[in-house]
Amino acid sequence: MEISVELTLTPIQDDFEPAIIQLIKNLRGSGLTVLENPLSTQVYGAYDEVMAVLQTEIKTAFEMIDKGLLYMKIVKSDRSDYEPHF
Repeated sequence: MEISVELTLTPIQDDFEPAIIQLIKNLRGSGLTVLENPLSTQVYGAYDEVMAVLQTEIKTAFEMIDKGLLYMKIVKSDRSDYEPHF
């Protein structure tokens, strides 16, 4: 089963960039399809593979921050080739 996951990491602290940058770099190195924009990062792939990577990388990101939020949306399909029709 293929999924698409949108992640937004929001550390609630002054020094927030290192955790976000490290999370994105780790996701890029995972072998999964990763797309980024200024507001979120999208990860695409097989459910078991994506969730295994996210379990590890979310824990790593949380260990880098004192307080924070992670917003995650999961869609049951690979939407990596989505293009708007307008």
